Amino acid sequence: MNTACTAEQLEFHGLGHRAVVGQFDGGKISSDSGGLLLREVEQRTHILKRLAGCFVDHRDASQTEHSVEALIKQRVMGLALGYEDLNDHDTLRHDPLMALLSDTPDVSGQTRKRARDKGCALAGKSTLNRLELTPSAANTTSRYKKVVARPEAMDDLLVDLFLEAYETAPDEIILDVDATDDPVHGQQEGRFFHGYYRGYCYLPLYIFCDEHLLCARLRTADQDGAAGTKEELAHIIERVRLRWPQTRIIVRGDSGFCRDDLLTWCEAHDVDYVCWAWRKTVASRWPSRRRWLRPKSSMK
Repeated sequence: MNTACTAEQLEFHGLGHRAVVGQFDGGKISSDSGGLLLREVEQRTHILKRLAGCFVDHRDASQTEHSVEALIKQRVMGLALGYEDLNDHDTLRHDPLMALLSDTPDVSGQTRKRARDKGCALAGKSTLNRLELTPSAANTTSRYKKVVARPEAMDDLLVDLFLEAYETAPDEIILDVDATDDPVHGQQEGRFFHGYYRGYCYLPLYIFCDEHLLCARLRTADQDGAAGTKEELAHIIERVRLRWPQTRIIVRGDSGFCRDDLLTWCEAHDVDYVCWAWRKTVASRWPSRRRWLRPKSSMK
Protein backbone atom coordinates (compact mmCIF):
# COMPACT_ATOMS: atom_id res chain seq x y z
CA MET A 1 0.00 0.00 0.00
CA ASN A 2 1.21 3.56 -0.67
CA THR A 3 3.00 5.30 2.14
CA ALA A 4 1.95 8.78 3.28
CA CYS A 5 5.42 9.86 4.41
CA THR A 6 7.76 12.51 3.08
CA ALA A 7 9.97 11.35 0.22
CA GLU A 8 13.01 13.15 1.58
CA GLN A 9 15.84 11.12 3.09
CA LEU A 10 16.21 11.22 6.85
CA GLU A 11 19.60 11.04 8.52
CA PHE A 12 20.17 9.54 11.97
CA HIS A 13 23.20 9.27 14.21
CA GLY A 14 25.72 6.95 12.62
CA LEU A 15 27.29 3.82 14.10
CA GLY A 16 31.07 3.84 13.83
CA HIS A 17 31.88 4.36 10.16
CA ARG A 18 28.34 3.45 9.07
CA ALA A 19 25.71 6.03 8.15
CA VAL A 20 22.11 5.41 9.23
CA VAL A 21 19.52 6.86 6.86
CA GLY A 22 15.78 6.52 6.33
CA GLN A 23 14.26 6.53 2.84
CA PHE A 24 10.70 6.23 1.58
CA ASP A 25 11.14 4.93 -1.95
CA GLY A 26 9.95 1.38 -1.29
CA GLY A 27 6.76 1.78 -3.29
CA LYS A 28 3.91 -0.54 -2.26
CA ILE A 29 4.89 -2.25 0.97
CA SER A 30 3.15 -5.03 2.91
CA SER A 31 3.56 -5.99 6.55
CA ASP A 32 2.20 -9.52 5.99
CA SER A 33 5.15 -11.30 4.38
CA GLY A 34 4.64 -14.22 6.78
CA GLY A 35 1.61 -15.10 4.68
CA LEU A 36 3.99 -16.49 2.06
CA LEU A 37 4.54 -19.47 4.34
CA LEU A 38 0.79 -20.05 4.44
CA ARG A 39 0.72 -19.93 0.65
CA GLU A 40 3.40 -22.62 0.52
CA VAL A 41 1.22 -24.83 2.70
CA GLU A 42 -1.74 -24.23 0.38
CA GLN A 43 0.35 -24.97 -2.70
CA ARG A 44 1.24 -28.36 -1.23
CA THR A 45 -2.11 -29.35 0.28
CA HIS A 46 -4.70 -27.45 -1.83
CA ILE A 47 -7.00 -27.30 1.20
CA LEU A 48 -8.51 -23.93 0.24
CA LYS A 49 -8.88 -24.96 -3.38
CA ARG A 50 -10.82 -28.02 -2.23
CA LEU A 51 -12.88 -25.86 0.11
CA ALA A 52 -13.85 -23.69 -2.85
CA GLY A 53 -15.21 -26.84 -4.45
CA CYS A 54 -17.78 -27.00 -1.64
CA PHE A 55 -19.61 -24.00 -3.14
CA VAL A 56 -21.99 -23.72 -6.08
CA ASP A 57 -21.44 -20.55 -8.13
CA HIS A 58 -24.60 -19.30 -9.87
CA ARG A 59 -23.00 -16.06 -11.11
CA ASP A 60 -22.65 -15.13 -14.76
CA ALA A 61 -19.07 -16.07 -15.61
CA SER A 62 -18.79 -13.26 -18.17
CA GLN A 63 -19.53 -10.71 -15.44
CA THR A 64 -17.37 -12.28 -12.73
CA GLU A 65 -13.93 -10.95 -11.85
CA HIS A 66 -13.27 -12.84 -8.61
CA SER A 67 -13.52 -16.62 -8.65
CA VAL A 68 -14.89 -18.48 -5.65
CA GLU A 69 -11.43 -19.90 -5.05
CA ALA A 70 -9.89 -16.41 -4.97
CA LEU A 71 -12.60 -15.17 -2.58
CA ILE A 72 -12.09 -18.13 -0.25
CA LYS A 73 -8.33 -17.66 -0.23
CA GLN A 74 -8.64 -13.91 0.35
CA ARG A 75 -10.98 -14.40 3.32
CA VAL A 76 -9.13 -17.31 4.93
CA MET A 77 -5.69 -15.79 4.47
CA GLY A 78 -6.99 -12.56 5.99
CA LEU A 79 -8.32 -14.43 9.02
CA ALA A 80 -5.02 -16.29 9.43
CA LEU A 81 -3.15 -12.96 9.39
CA GLY A 82 -5.43 -11.44 12.02
CA TYR A 83 -7.90 -9.51 9.86
CA GLU A 84 -11.20 -10.71 11.27
CA ASP A 85 -13.48 -7.92 10.06
CA LEU A 86 -14.69 -7.70 6.48
CA ASN A 87 -14.08 -3.94 6.66
CA ASP A 88 -10.35 -4.68 6.72
CA HIS A 89 -10.54 -5.86 3.12
CA ASP A 90 -11.35 -2.41 1.80
CA THR A 91 -7.69 -1.66 2.56
CA LEU A 92 -6.28 -5.16 1.97
CA ARG A 93 -7.67 -5.24 -1.55
CA HIS A 94 -4.93 -2.73 -2.49
CA ASP A 95 -2.16 -4.97 -1.10
CA PRO A 96 -0.32 -6.88 -3.89
CA LEU A 97 0.91 -9.45 -1.38
CA MET A 98 -2.66 -10.32 -0.39
CA ALA A 99 -3.41 -10.67 -4.10
CA LEU A 100 -0.49 -13.09 -4.36
CA LEU A 101 -1.80 -15.10 -1.40
CA SER A 102 -5.16 -15.28 -3.18
CA ASP A 103 -3.46 -16.43 -6.42
CA THR A 104 -4.84 -13.46 -8.31
CA PRO A 105 -2.83 -13.18 -11.59
CA ASP A 106 -3.00 -9.37 -11.78
CA VAL A 107 -1.59 -8.40 -8.38
CA SER A 108 -1.65 -4.70 -9.28
CA GLY A 109 -5.33 -4.68 -10.22
CA GLN A 110 -4.70 -2.69 -13.40
CA THR A 111 -6.84 -4.94 -15.59
CA ARG A 112 -10.07 -4.42 -13.64
CA LYS A 113 -13.09 -3.60 -15.82
CA ARG A 114 -14.32 -0.52 -13.99
CA ALA A 115 -12.10 2.53 -13.63
CA ARG A 116 -12.92 2.93 -9.94
CA ASP A 117 -11.66 -0.62 -9.26
CA LYS A 118 -8.28 -0.21 -10.94
CA GLY A 119 -5.47 -0.65 -8.46
CA CYS A 120 -7.64 -2.98 -6.35
CA ALA A 121 -6.69 -6.54 -7.21
CA LEU A 122 -9.04 -8.12 -4.67
CA ALA A 123 -12.69 -8.03 -3.70
CA GLY A 124 -14.07 -5.53 -1.22
CA LYS A 125 -16.11 -6.13 1.89
CA SER A 126 -19.46 -6.17 0.07
CA THR A 127 -18.46 -8.99 -2.27
CA LEU A 128 -17.07 -11.06 0.60
CA ASN A 129 -20.20 -10.36 2.60
CA ARG A 130 -22.34 -11.84 -0.17
CA LEU A 131 -20.12 -14.92 -0.19
CA GLU A 132 -20.69 -15.53 3.52
CA LEU A 133 -24.41 -14.70 3.71
CA THR A 134 -25.87 -16.29 0.58
CA PRO A 135 -28.95 -18.37 1.52
CA SER A 136 -29.02 -22.05 0.57
CA ALA A 137 -31.99 -21.50 -1.77
CA ALA A 138 -30.19 -18.93 -3.95
CA ASN A 139 -29.93 -19.62 -7.69
CA THR A 140 -29.21 -17.90 -10.99
CA THR A 141 -32.30 -15.69 -10.61
CA SER A 142 -31.15 -14.25 -7.29
CA ARG A 143 -30.18 -10.59 -7.49
CA TYR A 144 -26.95 -10.31 -5.51
CA LYS A 145 -26.15 -13.43 -3.50
CA LYS A 146 -25.48 -16.34 -5.82
CA VAL A 147 -22.57 -18.32 -4.32
CA VAL A 148 -24.15 -21.12 -2.29
CA ALA A 149 -22.22 -23.11 0.32
CA ARG A 150 -22.76 -26.86 0.63
CA PRO A 151 -22.25 -27.64 4.34
CA GLU A 152 -22.39 -31.40 3.81
CA ALA A 153 -19.45 -31.17 1.39
CA MET A 154 -17.50 -29.13 3.97
CA ASP A 155 -18.21 -31.79 6.60
CA ASP A 156 -16.87 -34.48 4.26
CA LEU A 157 -13.77 -32.40 3.51
CA LEU A 158 -12.80 -32.17 7.19
CA VAL A 159 -12.97 -35.95 7.56
CA ASP A 160 -11.19 -36.59 4.26
CA LEU A 161 -8.28 -34.31 5.23
CA PHE A 162 -7.97 -36.24 8.48
CA LEU A 163 -7.94 -39.61 6.70
CA GLU A 164 -5.38 -38.43 4.15
CA ALA A 165 -2.99 -37.43 6.95
CA TYR A 166 -2.28 -41.13 7.62
CA GLU A 167 -0.23 -43.32 5.31
CA THR A 168 -1.68 -46.48 6.87
CA ALA A 169 -4.79 -47.10 8.93
CA PRO A 170 -4.16 -46.75 12.70
CA ASP A 171 -5.15 -49.55 15.04
CA GLU A 172 -7.17 -47.16 17.19
CA ILE A 173 -8.45 -43.61 17.14
CA ILE A 174 -10.07 -41.53 19.90
CA LEU A 175 -12.74 -38.99 18.97
CA ASP A 176 -12.89 -36.20 21.55
CA VAL A 177 -16.26 -34.47 21.78
CA ASP A 178 -16.77 -31.21 23.65
CA ALA A 179 -18.97 -28.14 23.78
CA THR A 180 -17.74 -24.69 24.73
CA ASP A 181 -19.02 -21.16 24.92
CA ASP A 182 -18.68 -18.56 22.18
CA PRO A 183 -19.60 -15.30 24.01
CA VAL A 184 -21.63 -12.63 22.23
CA HIS A 185 -21.58 -8.97 23.20
CA GLY A 186 -24.55 -7.56 21.34
CA GLN A 187 -28.04 -8.45 20.21
CA GLN A 188 -26.98 -11.19 17.81
CA GLU A 189 -29.63 -13.49 16.44
CA GLY A 190 -29.93 -16.68 18.46
CA ARG A 191 -28.21 -15.36 21.59
CA PHE A 192 -29.20 -17.02 24.85
CA PHE A 193 -28.00 -16.83 28.44
CA HIS A 194 -26.17 -19.95 29.62
CA GLY A 195 -26.12 -20.57 33.35
CA TYR A 196 -22.90 -22.59 33.41
CA TYR A 197 -20.90 -20.02 31.45
CA ARG A 198 -22.73 -17.12 33.15
CA GLY A 199 -23.23 -15.08 30.04
CA TYR A 200 -24.88 -14.76 26.66
CA CYS A 201 -23.23 -17.04 24.15
CA TYR A 202 -23.49 -19.64 21.44
CA LEU A 203 -22.66 -23.25 22.29
CA PRO A 204 -20.64 -24.79 19.43
CA LEU A 205 -19.88 -28.51 19.31
CA TYR A 206 -16.37 -29.68 18.44
CA ILE A 207 -15.04 -33.14 17.59
CA PHE A 208 -11.29 -33.69 17.39
CA CYS A 209 -9.00 -36.63 16.81
CA ASP A 210 -5.62 -35.62 18.19
CA GLU A 211 -5.01 -32.24 16.49
CA HIS A 212 -7.37 -32.86 13.58
CA LEU A 213 -10.67 -31.00 13.59
CA LEU A 214 -13.46 -33.27 12.37
CA CYS A 215 -16.52 -31.20 13.27
CA ALA A 216 -17.25 -27.59 14.26
CA ARG A 217 -20.98 -27.02 14.54
CA LEU A 218 -22.34 -23.66 15.65
CA ARG A 219 -25.35 -24.06 17.96
CA THR A 220 -27.50 -21.84 20.12
CA ALA A 221 -27.05 -22.09 23.89
CA ASP A 222 -30.67 -22.94 24.71
CA GLN A 223 -30.14 -26.69 24.42
CA ASP A 224 -28.30 -29.62 25.94
CA GLY A 225 -24.53 -29.57 25.44
CA ALA A 226 -24.70 -33.02 23.81
CA ALA A 227 -27.44 -32.08 21.34
CA GLY A 228 -26.68 -33.33 17.85
CA THR A 229 -23.58 -35.29 18.90
CA LYS A 230 -24.98 -38.66 17.85
CA GLU A 231 -25.74 -37.42 14.34
CA GLU A 232 -22.33 -35.81 13.94
CA LEU A 233 -20.53 -38.93 15.15
CA ALA A 234 -22.63 -41.15 12.89
CA HIS A 235 -21.51 -39.17 9.84
CA ILE A 236 -17.84 -39.12 10.85
CA ILE A 237 -17.64 -42.76 11.86
CA GLU A 238 -19.39 -43.96 8.72
CA ARG A 239 -16.88 -42.11 6.57
CA VAL A 240 -13.91 -43.33 8.65
CA ARG A 241 -15.00 -46.97 8.43
CA LEU A 242 -15.29 -46.78 4.66
CA ARG A 243 -11.53 -46.19 4.62
CA TRP A 244 -10.48 -47.96 7.83
CA PRO A 245 -12.90 -50.84 8.50
CA GLN A 246 -10.64 -52.53 11.07
CA THR A 247 -9.74 -49.46 13.14
CA ARG A 248 -11.07 -49.39 16.70
CA ILE A 249 -12.99 -46.20 17.46
CA ILE A 250 -13.36 -44.73 20.94
CA VAL A 251 -15.54 -41.72 21.77
CA ARG A 252 -14.34 -39.63 24.70
CA GLY A 253 -16.21 -36.83 26.45
CA ASP A 254 -17.12 -35.41 29.85
CA SER A 255 -20.26 -36.22 31.82
CA GLY A 256 -22.28 -33.82 29.69
CA PHE A 257 -22.14 -36.44 26.94
CA CYS A 258 -23.24 -39.36 29.09
CA ARG A 259 -26.65 -39.49 27.43
CA ASP A 260 -28.56 -42.73 27.00
CA ASP A 261 -29.35 -42.27 23.31
CA LEU A 262 -25.72 -41.45 22.48
CA LEU A 263 -24.19 -44.34 24.43
CA THR A 264 -26.85 -46.77 23.21
CA TRP A 265 -25.98 -45.77 19.63
CA CYS A 266 -22.29 -46.37 20.35
CA GLU A 267 -22.98 -49.85 21.69
CA ALA A 268 -25.20 -50.69 18.73
CA HIS A 269 -22.47 -49.65 16.27
CA ASP A 270 -19.49 -51.26 18.05
CA VAL A 271 -18.04 -47.94 19.18
CA ASP A 272 -16.34 -47.85 22.57
CA TYR A 273 -16.74 -44.81 24.78
CA VAL A 274 -15.31 -43.10 27.85
CA CYS A 275 -17.32 -40.39 29.63
CA TRP A 276 -16.35 -38.87 32.94
CA ALA A 277 -17.15 -36.19 35.46
CA TRP A 278 -14.05 -34.64 36.99
CA ARG A 279 -13.46 -35.94 40.55
CA LYS A 280 -16.88 -37.55 40.69
CA THR A 281 -17.55 -40.58 38.53
CA VAL A 282 -16.26 -42.41 35.51
CA ALA A 283 -18.58 -43.70 32.81
CA SER A 284 -16.98 -46.28 30.59
CA ARG A 285 -17.37 -48.98 28.04
CA TRP A 286 -13.64 -49.32 27.68
CA PRO A 287 -13.29 -52.31 27.85
CA SER A 288 -16.29 -52.99 30.14
CA ARG A 289 -19.88 -52.49 28.98
CA ARG A 290 -20.93 -51.10 32.35
CA ARG A 291 -22.16 -47.54 32.11
CA TRP A 292 -20.80 -46.32 35.44
CA LEU A 293 -17.63 -47.35 37.24
CA ARG A 294 -16.89 -45.77 40.60
CA PRO A 295 -13.28 -44.57 40.89
CA LYS A 296 -11.01 -45.96 43.54
CA SER A 297 -10.79 -44.02 46.79
CA SER A 298 -7.22 -43.07 45.94
CA MET A 299 -8.33 -41.19 42.82
CA LYS A 300 -8.34 -37.42 43.15
